[in-house]
Amino acid sequence: MATITDANGTVLTRPKFNLLRWFGQTGWRHIVGIFFVIFALFPLAYVLSASLNPSGILAGSRLFGEVGLDNYVKLLTNENKPFAMWFMNSMLVGLGTAVGTVFLGALAAYSFSRMRFTGRRTGLLTLVLVQMFPQILAIIAIYSVMQTIGGIFPALGVNSHIGLIMIYLGGALGVNTYLMYGFFNTVPSEIDEAAKIDGAGHARIFFTIILRLVAPILAVIGLLSFIGVTNDFVIASIMLTEPESQTLAVGLFKYVADANFKEWGPFAAGAILAALPVTILFLFLQKYIVGGLTAGSVK
Repeated sequence: MATITDANGTVLTRPKFNLLRWFGQTGWRHIVGIFFVIFALFPLAYVLSASLNPSGILAGSRLFGEVGLDNYVKLLTNENKPFAMWFMNSMLVGLGTAVGTVFLGALAAYSFSRMRFTGRRTGLLTLVLVQMFPQILAIIAIYSVMQTIGGIFPALGVNSHIGLIMIYLGGALGVNTYLMYGFFNTVPSEIDEAAKIDGAGHARIFFTIILRLVAPILAVIGLLSFIGVTNDFVIASIMLTEPESQTLAVGLFKYVADANFKEWGPFAAGAILAALPVTILFLFLQKYIVGGLTAGSVK
Protein backbone atom coordinates (compact mmCIF):
# COMPACT_ATOMS: atom_id res chain seq x y z
CA MET A 1 0.00 0.00 0.00
CA ALA A 2 1.26 3.48 -0.88
CA THR A 3 0.46 6.33 1.54
CA ILE A 4 -0.29 9.92 0.55
CA THR A 5 -0.81 12.87 2.88
CA ASP A 6 -3.24 15.55 1.75
CA ALA A 7 -3.18 19.28 2.62
CA ASN A 8 -5.09 18.71 5.86
CA GLY A 9 -2.61 16.17 7.10
CA THR A 10 -4.89 13.20 6.52
CA VAL A 11 -3.05 10.06 5.54
CA LEU A 12 -4.61 8.38 2.51
CA THR A 13 -3.76 4.89 1.37
CA ARG A 14 -3.64 3.89 -2.26
CA PRO A 15 -3.68 0.23 -3.24
CA LYS A 16 -0.59 -1.02 -5.02
CA PHE A 17 -0.89 -1.32 -8.75
CA ASN A 18 -1.69 -4.90 -9.72
CA LEU A 19 -0.78 -5.69 -13.31
CA LEU A 20 -2.82 -8.89 -13.49
CA ARG A 21 -5.93 -7.21 -12.10
CA TRP A 22 -5.56 -4.28 -14.52
CA PHE A 23 -5.10 -6.64 -17.47
CA GLY A 24 -8.14 -8.70 -16.47
CA GLN A 25 -10.38 -5.65 -16.14
CA THR A 26 -9.33 -3.28 -18.93
CA GLY A 27 -5.86 -4.13 -20.19
CA TRP A 28 -6.96 -6.89 -22.57
CA ARG A 29 -9.22 -4.39 -24.34
CA HIS A 30 -6.21 -2.23 -25.19
CA ILE A 31 -4.38 -5.26 -26.56
CA VAL A 32 -7.35 -6.22 -28.76
CA GLY A 33 -7.75 -2.62 -29.93
CA ILE A 34 -4.08 -2.28 -30.85
CA PHE A 35 -4.18 -5.61 -32.70
CA PHE A 36 -7.13 -4.58 -34.88
CA VAL A 37 -5.61 -1.16 -35.58
CA ILE A 38 -2.42 -2.82 -36.82
CA PHE A 39 -4.48 -5.37 -38.74
CA ALA A 40 -6.36 -2.58 -40.53
CA LEU A 41 -3.40 -0.27 -41.17
CA PHE A 42 -0.84 -2.84 -42.31
CA PRO A 43 -2.36 -3.43 -45.80
CA LEU A 44 -2.57 0.33 -46.32
CA ALA A 45 1.04 0.80 -45.28
CA TYR A 46 2.10 -2.10 -47.48
CA VAL A 47 0.40 -0.66 -50.59
CA LEU A 48 1.76 2.82 -49.87
CA SER A 49 5.26 1.38 -49.45
CA ALA A 50 4.94 -0.51 -52.75
CA SER A 51 3.82 2.66 -54.54
CA LEU A 52 6.88 4.53 -53.26
CA ASN A 53 9.33 1.71 -54.01
CA PRO A 54 11.16 2.60 -57.27
CA SER A 55 12.00 -1.06 -57.96
CA GLY A 56 8.31 -2.00 -58.04
CA ILE A 57 8.92 -5.19 -56.07
CA LEU A 58 6.43 -6.42 -53.50
CA ALA A 59 8.12 -9.51 -52.04
CA GLY A 60 11.48 -9.36 -50.33
CA SER A 61 11.49 -5.62 -49.62
CA ARG A 62 11.16 -3.80 -46.30
CA LEU A 63 8.37 -1.32 -45.70
CA PHE A 64 9.54 2.08 -46.93
CA GLY A 65 13.04 0.68 -47.51
CA GLU A 66 13.26 2.75 -50.70
CA VAL A 67 11.20 5.89 -51.25
CA GLY A 68 10.64 7.67 -54.53
CA LEU A 69 7.94 9.01 -56.84
CA ASP A 70 9.05 7.04 -59.91
CA ASN A 71 5.90 4.90 -59.95
CA TYR A 72 3.61 7.91 -59.81
CA VAL A 73 5.51 9.59 -62.64
CA LYS A 74 5.33 6.42 -64.72
CA LEU A 75 1.64 6.05 -63.98
CA LEU A 76 0.73 9.59 -65.01
CA THR A 77 2.96 9.78 -68.11
CA ASN A 78 2.18 6.41 -69.73
CA GLU A 79 0.42 7.23 -73.00
CA ASN A 80 -0.61 3.63 -73.64
CA LYS A 81 -2.38 3.45 -70.28
CA PRO A 82 -4.13 6.81 -69.78
CA PHE A 83 -4.61 6.90 -66.01
CA ALA A 84 -5.97 10.46 -66.02
CA MET A 85 -8.70 9.49 -68.47
CA TRP A 86 -9.58 6.39 -66.46
CA PHE A 87 -9.77 8.55 -63.34
CA MET A 88 -12.13 11.03 -64.99
CA ASN A 89 -14.28 8.20 -66.34
CA SER A 90 -14.58 6.69 -62.86
CA MET A 91 -15.54 10.04 -61.36
CA LEU A 92 -18.13 10.60 -64.11
CA VAL A 93 -19.70 7.18 -63.73
CA GLY A 94 -19.45 7.16 -59.92
CA LEU A 95 -20.90 10.61 -59.33
CA GLY A 96 -23.57 10.14 -62.01
CA THR A 97 -24.67 6.85 -60.48
CA ALA A 98 -24.61 8.24 -56.93
CA VAL A 99 -26.71 11.28 -57.81
CA GLY A 100 -29.15 9.22 -59.90
CA THR A 101 -29.48 6.55 -57.23
CA VAL A 102 -30.16 9.08 -54.48
CA PHE A 103 -32.70 11.04 -56.54
CA LEU A 104 -34.63 8.10 -57.99
CA GLY A 105 -34.45 6.12 -54.76
CA ALA A 106 -35.75 9.08 -52.74
CA LEU A 107 -38.66 9.56 -55.16
CA ALA A 108 -39.61 5.89 -54.96
CA ALA A 109 -39.19 5.75 -51.17
CA TYR A 110 -41.36 8.84 -50.71
CA SER A 111 -44.09 7.30 -52.86
CA PHE A 112 -44.09 4.04 -50.88
CA SER A 113 -43.92 5.84 -47.54
CA ARG A 114 -46.44 8.64 -48.02
CA MET A 115 -48.85 7.49 -50.73
CA ARG A 116 -51.41 4.69 -50.63
CA PHE A 117 -52.07 2.94 -53.92
CA THR A 118 -52.92 -0.48 -55.30
CA GLY A 119 -49.91 -2.81 -55.36
CA ARG A 120 -47.92 -0.87 -52.78
CA ARG A 121 -47.19 -3.84 -50.51
CA THR A 122 -46.58 -6.10 -53.50
CA GLY A 123 -44.11 -3.58 -54.90
CA LEU A 124 -42.18 -3.42 -51.62
CA LEU A 125 -42.05 -7.20 -51.39
CA THR A 126 -40.85 -7.40 -54.99
CA LEU A 127 -38.02 -4.98 -54.24
CA VAL A 128 -36.82 -7.26 -51.47
CA LEU A 129 -37.14 -10.47 -53.48
CA VAL A 130 -35.30 -9.05 -56.48
CA GLN A 131 -32.27 -8.30 -54.31
CA MET A 132 -31.92 -12.01 -53.56
CA PHE A 133 -30.48 -12.48 -57.06
CA PRO A 134 -27.16 -10.74 -57.76
CA GLN A 135 -26.92 -8.54 -60.82
CA ILE A 136 -24.11 -10.67 -62.23
CA LEU A 137 -26.63 -13.44 -62.99
CA ALA A 138 -28.22 -11.25 -65.65
CA ILE A 139 -24.99 -9.96 -67.19
CA ILE A 140 -25.44 -11.91 -70.44
CA ALA A 141 -28.98 -10.63 -70.87
CA ILE A 142 -27.88 -7.10 -69.96
CA TYR A 143 -25.07 -7.21 -72.51
CA SER A 144 -27.45 -8.40 -75.24
CA VAL A 145 -29.93 -5.68 -74.40
CA MET A 146 -27.22 -3.01 -74.41
CA GLN A 147 -25.94 -4.22 -77.77
CA THR A 148 -29.44 -3.97 -79.22
CA ILE A 149 -29.96 -0.50 -77.75
CA GLY A 150 -26.54 0.56 -79.01
CA GLY A 151 -27.55 -0.32 -82.55
CA ILE A 152 -30.35 2.24 -82.31
CA PHE A 153 -28.90 4.77 -79.85
CA PRO A 154 -25.08 4.40 -79.76
CA ALA A 155 -24.82 6.79 -76.80
CA LEU A 156 -26.72 4.29 -74.62
CA GLY A 157 -25.10 1.04 -75.75
CA VAL A 158 -21.88 -0.82 -75.09
CA ASN A 159 -18.79 1.36 -74.46
CA SER A 160 -20.94 4.26 -73.30
CA HIS A 161 -20.81 5.72 -69.81
CA ILE A 162 -24.50 6.61 -69.87
CA GLY A 163 -25.39 3.01 -70.61
CA LEU A 164 -23.18 1.79 -67.77
CA ILE A 165 -24.77 4.28 -65.39
CA MET A 166 -28.22 3.01 -66.37
CA ILE A 167 -27.13 -0.56 -65.56
CA TYR A 168 -25.84 0.49 -62.14
CA LEU A 169 -29.02 2.44 -61.44
CA GLY A 170 -31.19 -0.55 -62.24
CA GLY A 171 -29.17 -2.87 -60.05
CA ALA A 172 -29.01 -0.62 -56.99
CA LEU A 173 -32.42 1.03 -57.07
CA GLY A 174 -34.26 -1.77 -55.29
CA VAL A 175 -32.18 -2.13 -52.12
CA ASN A 176 -31.58 1.62 -51.84
CA THR A 177 -35.29 2.34 -52.16
CA TYR A 178 -36.05 -0.12 -49.38
CA LEU A 179 -33.40 1.41 -47.11
CA MET A 180 -34.73 4.90 -47.75
CA TYR A 181 -38.30 3.72 -47.21
CA GLY A 182 -37.50 2.67 -43.66
CA PHE A 183 -35.87 6.03 -42.93
CA PHE A 184 -38.71 8.01 -44.53
CA ASN A 185 -41.14 6.29 -42.17
CA THR A 186 -39.31 7.83 -39.20
CA VAL A 187 -40.28 11.32 -40.37
CA PRO A 188 -43.64 12.22 -38.72
CA SER A 189 -46.51 12.40 -41.20
CA GLU A 190 -47.89 15.39 -39.27
CA ILE A 191 -45.27 17.52 -41.02
CA ASP A 192 -46.77 16.60 -44.39
CA GLU A 193 -50.29 17.30 -43.14
CA ALA A 194 -49.30 20.73 -41.84
CA ALA A 195 -47.70 21.57 -45.18
CA LYS A 196 -50.80 20.42 -47.06
CA ILE A 197 -52.96 22.71 -44.92
CA ASP A 198 -50.74 25.59 -46.07
CA GLY A 199 -51.39 24.59 -49.67
CA ALA A 200 -48.21 22.61 -50.44
CA GLY A 201 -48.41 19.67 -52.82
CA HIS A 202 -46.42 16.46 -52.84
CA ALA A 203 -43.64 17.93 -55.00
CA ARG A 204 -43.12 20.94 -52.74
CA ILE A 205 -43.26 18.81 -49.59
CA PHE A 206 -40.73 16.39 -51.03
CA PHE A 207 -38.18 18.90 -52.31
CA THR A 208 -38.41 21.59 -49.62
CA ILE A 209 -39.17 19.61 -46.44
CA ILE A 210 -38.61 15.87 -46.65
CA LEU A 211 -35.26 15.90 -48.44
CA ARG A 212 -33.75 18.13 -45.75
CA LEU A 213 -34.98 15.87 -42.97
CA VAL A 214 -33.64 12.69 -44.57
CA ALA A 215 -30.25 14.14 -45.59
CA PRO A 216 -28.31 11.55 -43.49
CA ILE A 217 -29.69 8.54 -45.35
CA LEU A 218 -29.17 10.32 -48.67
CA ALA A 219 -25.51 10.80 -47.79
CA VAL A 220 -25.13 7.14 -46.82
CA ILE A 221 -26.78 5.88 -50.01
CA GLY A 222 -24.79 8.28 -52.16
CA LEU A 223 -21.46 7.28 -50.59
CA LEU A 224 -22.16 3.55 -50.78
CA SER A 225 -23.22 3.87 -54.41
CA PHE A 226 -20.10 5.84 -55.28
CA ILE A 227 -17.81 3.32 -53.58
CA GLY A 228 -19.54 0.34 -55.16
CA VAL A 229 -19.42 1.78 -58.67
CA THR A 230 -15.80 2.98 -58.56
CA ASN A 231 -14.69 -0.44 -57.23
CA ASP A 232 -16.72 -2.50 -59.69
CA PHE A 233 -14.68 -4.55 -62.13
CA VAL A 234 -16.83 -7.31 -63.63
CA ILE A 235 -19.65 -5.29 -65.19
CA ALA A 236 -17.37 -2.41 -66.19
CA SER A 237 -14.88 -4.76 -67.86
CA ILE A 238 -17.67 -6.36 -69.92
CA MET A 239 -19.45 -3.15 -70.91
CA LEU A 240 -16.36 -0.99 -71.52
CA THR A 241 -13.88 -2.54 -73.94
CA GLU A 242 -12.22 0.54 -75.44
CA PRO A 243 -9.25 1.86 -73.41
CA GLU A 244 -10.47 5.47 -73.66
CA SER A 245 -13.80 4.65 -72.01
CA GLN A 246 -12.64 2.30 -69.25
CA THR A 247 -12.76 3.06 -65.55
CA LEU A 248 -9.97 2.86 -62.97
CA ALA A 249 -10.73 -0.69 -61.81
CA VAL A 250 -10.56 -2.01 -65.37
CA GLY A 251 -7.63 0.13 -66.47
CA LEU A 252 -5.38 -0.58 -63.50
CA PHE A 253 -5.84 -4.30 -64.01
CA LYS A 254 -3.75 -4.00 -67.18
CA TYR A 255 -0.67 -3.37 -65.06
CA VAL A 256 -0.92 -6.85 -63.50
CA ALA A 257 -2.78 -8.74 -66.24
CA ASP A 258 0.39 -10.00 -67.91
CA ALA A 259 1.44 -13.29 -66.31
CA ASN A 260 5.13 -12.71 -67.15
CA PHE A 261 5.48 -9.02 -66.35
CA LYS A 262 3.49 -7.42 -63.54
CA GLU A 263 4.00 -3.74 -62.78
CA TRP A 264 3.10 -3.71 -59.11
CA GLY A 265 4.62 -0.28 -58.47
CA PRO A 266 2.36 1.74 -60.83
CA PHE A 267 -0.55 -0.50 -59.85
CA ALA A 268 -0.08 0.35 -56.15
CA ALA A 269 0.35 4.04 -57.00
CA GLY A 270 -2.90 3.97 -58.95
CA ALA A 271 -4.67 2.26 -56.05
CA ILE A 272 -3.52 5.01 -53.67
CA LEU A 273 -4.73 7.76 -56.01
CA ALA A 274 -8.01 5.94 -56.63
CA ALA A 275 -8.69 5.84 -52.88
CA LEU A 276 -8.35 9.61 -52.45
CA PRO A 277 -11.80 10.62 -53.83
CA VAL A 278 -13.55 8.06 -51.63
CA THR A 279 -11.64 9.24 -48.57
CA ILE A 280 -12.37 12.90 -49.27
CA LEU A 281 -16.05 12.20 -49.89
CA PHE A 282 -16.28 10.15 -46.70
CA LEU A 283 -14.72 12.92 -44.61
CA PHE A 284 -17.02 15.50 -46.20
CA LEU A 285 -20.16 13.46 -45.49
CA GLN A 286 -19.04 12.04 -42.14
CA LYS A 287 -21.49 13.95 -39.96
CA TYR A 288 -24.39 12.89 -42.19
CA ILE A 289 -23.22 9.28 -42.34
CA VAL A 290 -23.23 8.89 -38.56
CA GLY A 291 -26.77 10.24 -38.42
CA GLY A 292 -27.90 8.06 -41.30
CA LEU A 293 -26.63 4.89 -39.65
CA THR A 294 -28.01 5.60 -36.17
CA ALA A 295 -31.00 7.95 -36.38
CA GLY A 296 -33.38 5.31 -37.68
CA SER A 297 -32.99 3.26 -34.49
CA VAL A 298 -33.79 6.04 -32.03
CA LYS A 299 -36.50 8.11 -33.69
